[in-house]
Amino acid sequence: GNMAGESFFGQDPTHEDQRGGIPADLIPYLEAADEVEDTEAGESTDPQAEESEREAALRALVEHSLLLGPDPSVLAEIEGEVDEDFADDAAEARDERASHEAALSKAEDEVALDARVQEIYQSIVARAPEHDIDPTLDRVKLALDILGDPQNSYPSIHITGTNGKTSTSRMIDSLLTAFGMKTGRFTSPHLLDVRERISLEGHPITREGFVRAWEDIAPYVGMVDERSQEEGGPRLSFFEVFTVMAYAAFADYPVDAAVVEVGMGGRWDATNVIDAGVSVITPIALDHTKWLGSTIEEIAREKAGIIKPGQVVVIMKQEEEVLDILLEQARSVDAIARVEGRDFEVVDRQMGVGGQMVTIRTPSAVYEDVFVPLFGQYQAHNAAAALVAVEAFMGGRGLDGRIVEQGLMNASSPGRMQVVRHSPTIIVDAAHNPAGAATLREAVESSFAFARIAGVYAAMGDKDVEGVLSEVEPFIDHLVVTQMPGERAADVARLAEIAGEVFGPDRVDVRESLADAVDRAAEIAESGAQPADRSGVLVFGSVMLAGEMLALAGHSPR
Repeated sequence: GNMAGESFFGQDPTHEDQRGGIPADLIPYLEAADEVEDTEAGESTDPQAEESEREAALRALVEHSLLLGPDPSVLAEIEGEVDEDFADDAAEARDERASHEAALSKAEDEVALDARVQEIYQSIVARAPEHDIDPTLDRVKLALDILGDPQNSYPSIHITGTNGKTSTSRMIDSLLTAFGMKTGRFTSPHLLDVRERISLEGHPITREGFVRAWEDIAPYVGMVDERSQEEGGPRLSFFEVFTVMAYAAFADYPVDAAVVEVGMGGRWDATNVIDAGVSVITPIALDHTKWLGSTIEEIAREKAGIIKPGQVVVIMKQEEEVLDILLEQARSVDAIARVEGRDFEVVDRQMGVGGQMVTIRTPSAVYEDVFVPLFGQYQAHNAAAALVAVEAFMGGRGLDGRIVEQGLMNASSPGRMQVVRHSPTIIVDAAHNPAGAATLREAVESSFAFARIAGVYAAMGDKDVEGVLSEVEPFIDHLVVTQMPGERAADVARLAEIAGEVFGPDRVDVRESLADAVDRAAEIAESGAQPADRSGVLVFGSVMLAGEMLALAGHSPR
């Protein structure tokens, strides 16, 4: 693990400019390739010119080593300069040329599709941000109504809570998949690629699927926007559009079951137009206080809004006053509550290699020593809630233990206590509020035997920075703060100031870029006398930072 002052990410410029998956330096080539297609049908185009335009674009792609490195034989083939002497057989050369052409045009298509996905994403993001809550579901209901209520064409499981929603959603998805169901999963925010938000059968929706889903709903979104604006209301928000898109994509696929995570809150969340048979409420703590209310009771009332008549609601460990509110809501609509500690529990957990062995008691069975490939006690509790939800969804009987094992074994939760590199061990975690930071501490201390830990931290501007840093200060030796891009990100100078107050200035460093911050943290973690495998670097503070770190480490969305 010797750094010798050189970044272990190398000087790879593509990561710097790679916003939305397209290296900035490729964009001019793509635009050149696009101009060809943009000519009006009425204009006559010169096929000769068109051919050379395409050739130029392909040449640019090849020279950019997007596919094969600038291999002169490929360049020659594009231009048709194949020297027959080199080919055993003219036919073979033709086949090879055809397969190169196919590979090139596939790469060209993917790059163009990525550009289109990015363009659609930017146009949706330009709407009101997802955290501008307008307490009405009318716009979403109207859009879905015009689309023929796609959300009613499959059964669903609806998930809210403060922390653990995405991990629990992914475990539910994985369990349903093991039982042979085709799943759709809607989660937010995304780590690396917007397509992660709409998942089909465990994978982000394809580029084509994403473009088609948008084009299917765009005219109807336009109609609803127009009507709303005529009445002095806003257009559909960023999150409302994604919700409509997901529900429509699931129906189109079609899925057997949808796993839907609320964007924020519950009652007025855009997702709350479904009549889910099962809901899950993960632990509720203070977060998003600006929009959901300043007390934990107000937040609990907001989230209790997803509980529907006759539903089974799985309630994870809650503060007493929160539990009272949730149970009251369940009673008032005749929902069946399954409460952690009463109806289900984690009976036992042991550390294992790459995760933990858990024994879970549900209302119908006891599942012994099931392997969960995720770190941290909270993931054992998320697994228990996921299992109870799937049991209820499948009719309430005990499930085949082997299939349950397979389902949980296949679960992953990117950006949650995810190890991206060894020696020193670099762990990425999306913890962004004090409750998340507290569980982070337990997970690191119980799962890894680090002698020295350096943290890399950045945050969104609206977060409780002091609360988060106070939770991690006792177990992190040194903190490097860094700046995230985007106007909602907290200013690095402000972060450094708060970090200095919490840690003491001599335990805090500042680095503008994430790569430099991680380099510095690795250097600090390894500067002690302990062996390299006892050094840890923890990158945390924001989902966006986790995504940036995964991109830097070369991970792809899944």
